[in-house]
Amino acid sequence: MSTVIEEHAWARIVTDAPQHRPVRVALWYEPTDAPQSVRFTFPDGREWTFPRELLEKGLRVPVRRGDVEVWPCGRVQTVVEFHTSDGVAVVQFDSKALMRFLRHTYAVAAPAPQG
Repeated sequence: MSTVIEEHAWARIVTDAPQHRPVRVALWYEPTDAPQSVRFTFPDGREWTFPRELLEKGLRVPVRRGDVEVWPCGRVQTVVEFHTSDGVAVVQFDSKALMRFLRHTYAVAAPAPQG
């Protein structure tokens, strides 16, 4: 049985509205189901699964793959953009929370194949 990593991070959905409130995003990693992917689940139930490597690289330099783009925003923030046919959701996280999550995902090794 493998360990599933589930952590939560506060994020800010970036809009042109004068006020915003933070949202709690669930960060998931399931090494047996998708060892190369992470999943972000938002309070409205919307989920995004994308390569863990994309998140890791995006903490240092702007990077995009498919519908997800990640880039550092200053010294302590990271922006994740989720693109859909309806538009773009821009979400800002504290980089430390994402780095901690990644550290925990790499600490959990996927089990070796049985055979």
